[in-house]
Amino acid sequence: MTNQTFLIGVDTGGTYTDAAIIEAKGHQVLASAKSITTKGNLAIGVTGAIRAAVAKLPQGLRPQDISLVSVSTTLATNAVVEGHGSAVGVILIGFDDAMAERTGIARAFPGMPIVRISGGHDHNGEEVRPLDSETLSQAVAAMPVDAFAIAAAFAVRNPAHEQRAREVISATTGKPATLSTELTSALDAPRRALTAVLNARLISRISMLIEAVRRSMTELAITCPLMIVKGDGTLALAERVALRPIETVLSGPAASLVGASWLCGRRDFIMSDMGGTTTDLGVLLNGRPRVAEQGAEVGGWRTMVRAIDVRTVGLGGDSAIAIGADGAISVGPERVAPVSLLASRFPEVTAMLEADLADSEGGSLHGKFVLRPFGTDRAAAAELTAREAELLALVDDRPKPLRKVAISAAAQRALVSLRRKGLVQTGGFTPSDAAHVLGLQDNWPGPAAELAARLMVRFRDMKAGDGARVQGFCREVWSETVRRTVQVILETAFGRNFGDHELVDAVSSGRGCVGLAEVRLSPSVPVVAVGGPVRVYYEEVARRLSCELVFPPFFDVANAVGAATGVVAQAVSVTVEGDGSGLFRVMGPGGTTVFTSGLAALAAAEAQARDAALAAAQALGAHDPQVAVSISRSLLPDAVDENGLLEAVVRAEAIGRPETAGDVTA
Repeated sequence: MTNQTFLIGVDTGGTYTDAAIIEAKGHQVLASAKSITTKGNLAIGVTGAIRAAVAKLPQGLRPQDISLVSVSTTLATNAVVEGHGSAVGVILIGFDDAMAERTGIARAFPGMPIVRISGGHDHNGEEVRPLDSETLSQAVAAMPVDAFAIAAAFAVRNPAHEQRAREVISATTGKPATLSTELTSALDAPRRALTAVLNARLISRISMLIEAVRRSMTELAITCPLMIVKGDGTLALAERVALRPIETVLSGPAASLVGASWLCGRRDFIMSDMGGTTTDLGVLLNGRPRVAEQGAEVGGWRTMVRAIDVRTVGLGGDSAIAIGADGAISVGPERVAPVSLLASRFPEVTAMLEADLADSEGGSLHGKFVLRPFGTDRAAAAELTAREAELLALVDDRPKPLRKVAISAAAQRALVSLRRKGLVQTGGFTPSDAAHVLGLQDNWPGPAAELAARLMVRFRDMKAGDGARVQGFCREVWSETVRRTVQVILETAFGRNFGDHELVDAVSSGRGCVGLAEVRLSPSVPVVAVGGPVRVYYEEVARRLSCELVFPPFFDVANAVGAATGVVAQAVSVTVEGDGSGLFRVMGPGGTTVFTSGLAALAAAEAQARDAALAAAQALGAHDPQVAVSISRSLLPDAVDENGLLEAVVRAEAIGRPETAGDVTA
């Protein structure tokens, strides 16, 4: 096996954890497997997936033959979409009223403690006023939070106050703090603050994932570097990502786009990746992914993290099915555990569904369940209200009827809060259950899906439904899932949202006409469908779109394949600003330096950008990275040389393959 390089890619999704074993030099997927994601103890699902994939190899694979384990994850994306995360305190340094309002933090996270502290710098990196460390220490000591987010005015020009604030917080509370300048070098302080908040809320979740994968590697005797896929599709060492989990937002779909390209060999396509919780769409043109340079957008929030331009919607096989007052069916965005999955793991669920059907009063909570996340260790949870603690004590590892736990409006509100904190999960009817009833899916066979469908029909129609009505209802759920999928693919193709648009609805609904006019809207490039559930829905999606559809080999584990086949890359930008009087400021990771020569300033900026990019890529785990530099200039109208420089941006990008166990021991 000395001439072969074996890589393991792992993806932890909302429902399944996937593993794929790649032989890199031969460009071959050797084996793949899935295991239920155990959110309470991620190591169970990760170990199960890797072990099952290794067991499928035709010849035994020794642990020492594995050169790299790389992980992509939807945990950060799903946490942002679903509003989960740790309790965070926000420190805004040198912010005025308007800046604080523009962060949107108070609107996004009602009740989150926010304190404004005197301090900050100006555009040139000069201190405007000293940091009020005493007020800061008193404020953070009184905040009942798990982590802190810090943003200071013009901190990208001088991060000293952010760095000092973290020292104060560490000394006062001992809790982790995210600095906005460690996530982005952009000047927009309010958006930097929001990005820092999102990052701080995710640290514990990504740390648990990394710890879980390391435990799995230890159990399986795998000793090699561990890397995590970032939102732009590149890789980084796990220990580097642990403090910057926001960079893994859209990690899952980024890995899927990389994996889809690797598997199908196409250079131009729209990727649609349907999982249990979300559908993620990205575009590959001329072999390169479209990147959102302005920052990844997910869950309605525009971050300042560079990521592949991915459209993420709460639409998946495990999306909750709801029925409106008018009887209309809606799919998502909330994820629930499919009833058929729960019944396959807990046989008593079938009897509970039968009991719900026997209850002639009916109700919206019939057919719904609550339980702890799979694999939970039942550890005591901090920062719970009395109502939340009381409700959590009623929930255990096996499903209970929701109507017997959340018996009041207050209890239901507490349950929503517990879900957001990731302490409980709910189960209910999903598109996956409808597909089971229709015979389109058989992951978890049994009568539970049909029993739950009967409850849904009874609730909507106010009377018991026969077999035909149940089949019809499930067909409506399936068709609505297809309709929404077609709509988001068209929005991706057009590069814009449509909302309620008559022509788009005619295509996405499958009617294909408006009045006497036939309507056809079709992407100009193929749609590459990846993800576990796509076979159930996407042949109909392609029919409605009249487009070419590609199911690449191993489409159901494309994200894990992408995790194993990425590269390490890091870009650094350094800005040069001339003031028209012969002074040139070089502003970058090393701070601000003043030059009297435009040519010397550019040379210093290029050297700083090149060195910083190279060091950053190596720190992220790149082996022998190569650096490419680009420079954009703006000169004064009468300029004859670089001394007429008005502004320049020097961008250096270092790219290398991930360092593997073979590189380490070589």
